[in-house]
Amino acid sequence: MCAAALLLGVVAAPAQAAGGSRDLRGAGWALKETGKDARFRGLAAVSRSTAWVAGSKGTVLRTSDGGRNWRDVSPPGAVAEGLELRDIEAFDGRRAVALAIGEGEASRVLRTEDGGATWTEAFRNPDPRAFYDCLTFFDARHGLAMSDPVDGKFRILSTDDGGRSWRVLPNAGMPEALAGEAGFAASGQCLVSAGPRDAWLATGGGAAARVLHSADRGLTWQVADSTVPAGNPARGVFGLAFRDRTRGLAVGGDYRTGEASPQAAAVSSDTGRTWRPASTPPPAYRSGAAWFPYGAGTALAVGPTGTDVTVDGGRTWRALDPGSFDTVACTADGGCWAAGEKGRVGRLERPGRG
Repeated sequence: MCAAALLLGVVAAPAQAAGGSRDLRGAGWALKETGKDARFRGLAAVSRSTAWVAGSKGTVLRTSDGGRNWRDVSPPGAVAEGLELRDIEAFDGRRAVALAIGEGEASRVLRTEDGGATWTEAFRNPDPRAFYDCLTFFDARHGLAMSDPVDGKFRILSTDDGGRSWRVLPNAGMPEALAGEAGFAASGQCLVSAGPRDAWLATGGGAAARVLHSADRGLTWQVADSTVPAGNPARGVFGLAFRDRTRGLAVGGDYRTGEASPQAAAVSSDTGRTWRPASTPPPAYRSGAAWFPYGAGTALAVGPTGTDVTVDGGRTWRALDPGSFDTVACTADGGCWAAGEKGRVGRLERPGRG
């Protein structure tokens, strides 16, 4: 979950609030021209009017007018080095933290306090064995980043000053990783949080696709098998979304084009201790998910072959839109954004509300 959504308090709201439609009947994505061809897997939705996207070629864009205009606020160094920015968390229209992925020093954390006019490198990974995948923030000060396993365990970075400085947490409370297990830097949602202390980490590539939960900001973790198929480096849980510390969604599958992705979604109602498969899952691989703020059971899932919606908390899904997206996020004022390949960014439009 993006920091902006947390700070705005995205919680279950009455279905009629702000004219919200519980089932999003008739809704669809309105594409917002960005003028870029980068693939945007990082998305931070602040409101219906303000959003950030981050992607390939070191690209970061920001809008403050609902996507009519986008300001290129890419970090110059990231552009020069062609860094892969796969996650971005924003607190508002001026403060944001972005993650570049890759082996060793390619994994970095960048921070801005002036809307992207200037950026500061807050962390550069010194360990060639580490590969950071995702970021999350509990509030404006406390956040985590996760790396694929090092010495047999997932590695966790922590900040308590808004991303200005980071430290590697001890791994004593982290379960052993499975052979071949890793996170997927596909949507910025392999590490998510809800509330002041709870975080979840999604995995794939091993014998089982698992979800790890921490109730103490990353110091200790409990692990549970999901029902999403794994057993291959291309399969597993790619994205998580928690409406609160209890109710969660997991989406994924097999990201390879043309490969079947049965049981591509699962749901938990007990803080991620157990997971149940969706009775009617999305029809194909999905990389990102987000809860819609109106209607306690309404959520979206996106992937290269389309968007699906659920109105019953993830038990059943139906097609909403056929367009390709990698990541999705919703805000407390009913703004839902999606981003993906070839510079694609969309904002969800509903009948009777632009």
